[in-house]
Amino acid sequence: MDTSRLLKAIIENAIDGIITIDQHGIVDSINPAASKLFGYEAAEVIGNNVSMLMPEPDQSRHDQYIHNYLTTGVKKIIGIGREVRGLRKDGTTFPFRLAVSEVHYENKIAFTGFVHDLSKEKEAEEKLLHHMEELEATVSNRTKDLIKLVSELEKTKADVSQSLEKEKELNQLKSRFVSMASHEFRTPLSAVQLSASLIEKYAAKPDLPNVLKHTGRIKGSVQLLTSILNDFLSLERLEAGKVLADNEEINLVEVAEEITEEMQLICKANQHIVYQHTGSEGKFKLDANLLKNSVINLISNAIKYSGENTFIEFNTEINGDTCQIVVKDDGIGIPAEDQKSLFEPFFRAHNTGNIPGTGLGLNIVRRYVSLMGGEVTCQSAQDKGTVFTLTFHNTSHVNSN
Repeated sequence: MDTSRLLKAIIENAIDGIITIDQHGIVDSINPAASKLFGYEAAEVIGNNVSMLMPEPDQSRHDQYIHNYLTTGVKKIIGIGREVRGLRKDGTTFPFRLAVSEVHYENKIAFTGFVHDLSKEKEAEEKLLHHMEELEATVSNRTKDLIKLVSELEKTKADVSQSLEKEKELNQLKSRFVSMASHEFRTPLSAVQLSASLIEKYAAKPDLPNVLKHTGRIKGSVQLLTSILNDFLSLERLEAGKVLADNEEINLVEVAEEITEEMQLICKANQHIVYQHTGSEGKFKLDANLLKNSVINLISNAIKYSGENTFIEFNTEINGDTCQIVVKDDGIGIPAEDQKSLFEPFFRAHNTGNIPGTGLGLNIVRRYVSLMGGEVTCQSAQDKGTVFTLTFHNTSHVNSN
């Protein structure tokens, strides 16, 4: 078989495009596959510069590429191959892989370009990339949904846990209330019943001193029951959000002196409340009713938990924007292990013994003080007395001078 004819048949029937050019970039031949790729008839290409098949910027630079190679001998594409874009007759471009070989014959140099169309591969790559982007977006969205779901589950778990904790606290409060109420109500009611029976006995004689003694006990028991009910009412109003602070300028010294005079009447034998005010100012913005109830509660505790022949210190101080109110006693004190629960409702220190009380007073005090924008602190040691300090800050008090 004629070798030249065989070679021509191979070139004419090759799947990839084959183009040959001379050292000046002029096309010597183009096979049918290349003509089809570029949309030209062979006669339209042969004899023209191969740059007609290239988009910018390669079209303007191609002759310089050849010149640089022929001058320097440095190969940029020959024998290496690279991915480039081709320019069709209709002006569209397409990607292809170009492999160039250098051929020497009859003292001439020619270059053969092998063109492999990458359009389908690129289209497949773009589809794959698009699918990957869609997949990444889907995964991202699903991940966000999952994170949101996990977050909602965690929140639900926390809410359920909090609800269970609140229910547990509520059950504990109910238990404390039942225990406290059964004891605190039974004791004064029993005293009332016994004293009423004895009054009937002494009234028949008559025995006035004993009648007066037991009527006094009845009055004391009724006062205790009234105090207990007042604590329950105060707690209920606080829980319902019905208590609001109405801070306005008050004469703190006058309020404190009224409290001192009132509380001195219920002191034990030789118990004395010593009141002192520090500072040139006597006025401060506070809610008079909430403040009075809070201080009365603290002084009442000081009286209750201190013995006869003792002093209860009651101090007020206004220093610039700060107001401090201190109630100090030398009573039984509060054990260190009980102080962390001191302001919890229905809680009573274990050393209170048979001294009556609801365990609500300090909880109410703290909440009243908080409503007025202040804070309450306690320092105490068992058998060494207790100091309660109420601290308030504001910038709108008025100088009393």
